[in-house]
Amino acid sequence: MSASILNLTPPFTRESAILKVRKAEDGWNSRNPQQVSLAYTPDSVWRNRSEFINGREEIVSFLMRKWQRELDYRLIKELWAFDCDRIAVRFAYEFHDDSGQWFRAYGNENWQFNAEGFMHHRYASINDLQINESDRLFHWTQGRRPDDHPGLIDLGL
Repeated sequence: MSASILNLTPPFTRESAILKVRKAEDGWNSRNPQQVSLAYTPDSVWRNRSEFINGREEIVSFLMRKWQRELDYRLIKELWAFDCDRIAVRFAYEFHDDSGQWFRAYGNENWQFNAEGFMHHRYASINDLQINESDRLFHWTQGRRPDDHPGLIDLGL
């Protein structure tokens, strides 16, 4: 296996891009803001919906607020495209608010990485859809999505 696949650094191959996406999904499903922030450069720049975030400290604050509002959060990411030091993903996640209303969020992200494999730019466009609890599709114990759980394509998303 090449060093770029083991280290998940640019330039990405299809295999290393898929692994990088899964590693990001696993991190976000941990719901550990400090751990997630370490995948980004200290001066990382984000656009998340209409919010602009700069640096790891703001990433941690953002994720803490996010996961206080988005309860029982479960995320699936899927590689859409890649080129050299960039990866595009599509994703969906499910959560409920403090009133018990369930949502499924759909979105796309564009990522750019430095030579060491840390993300320095993240642009996310996201839309929320209210769903009934009976319409949920993401059923696994909180944390990493099991390898045998269907992905977005298999779920028809």
